[in-house]
Amino acid sequence: MNISVTLLGATGWVGKELVAAITAAPDLTLAAAMARQAAGQDVGLATGGAALGLTVAGSLEEALAIPSDVVIDYTAPTAVKGHALAAIAAGRAVVVGTSGLTGEDYTEIDEAARKAGVGVIAAGNYSITAALMQRFALLAARHVADVEVIDYASAKKPDVPSGTARELAERLSQVRMEATSRPVGELIGPQESRGATVGRTQVHSVRLPGFVLSCEVLFGAPDERLSIRHDAGSSAAPYVAGTLLAVRRVREQIGLRRGLDTLLD
Repeated sequence: MNISVTLLGATGWVGKELVAAITAAPDLTLAAAMARQAAGQDVGLATGGAALGLTVAGSLEEALAIPSDVVIDYTAPTAVKGHALAAIAAGRAVVVGTSGLTGEDYTEIDEAARKAGVGVIAAGNYSITAALMQRFALLAARHVADVEVIDYASAKKPDVPSGTARELAERLSQVRMEATSRPVGELIGPQESRGATVGRTQVHSVRLPGFVLSCEVLFGAPDERLSIRHDAGSSAAPYVAGTLLAVRRVREQIGLRRGLDTLLD
């Protein structure tokens, strides 16, 4: 069965890779694409490829006016929630690739999706190896009480923590045991030095030139430590396969599913 796709953020870092991958996939069709700065252009030419005969929409309303099965969002953290809710209201399944949403945002999206009877898959990172990191970390958290997350990115990344780190911290908080470390509120000195509390997990965001995207989960137990780390490269290619896996699976459910690792089985 062919799946028609609306791609929001088509000329972005990941969006360009997705345009090529969707058009090359025999079971997928790129029905609509949105990118405000490239509005009116052919989406193939706008993303550095051959002409595809599909004009880039300049607004969400214009993109959603074209029928499709699934909406993929790789836009901006400030826009993705509104885009997701609008797509759900239009009866579309949604794959959220943009980071920056909070747990409260996801609750609202889940409620809207269940009411509309559509599926949503959201992941802070659609890399298969990043999904494996999350899977292994969630398993370890059931056996080791103390865990913290370190999130690395370039100095230009606007959101903290990264979507990968935020999602990981929230999901760790759901399964982990009580920490043995001293509570942040009982510390002497600047409590901010212990990072931000996301759910029940401390997260530290490093933003420096020379870093791309990395996420490290640190576990500590008496006389031993465990580190699970994912390092991304400089291209968007690792995120394509996971995004398309989500596109192919999102209509199997109603409501929100978080984390690409939940699809790996």
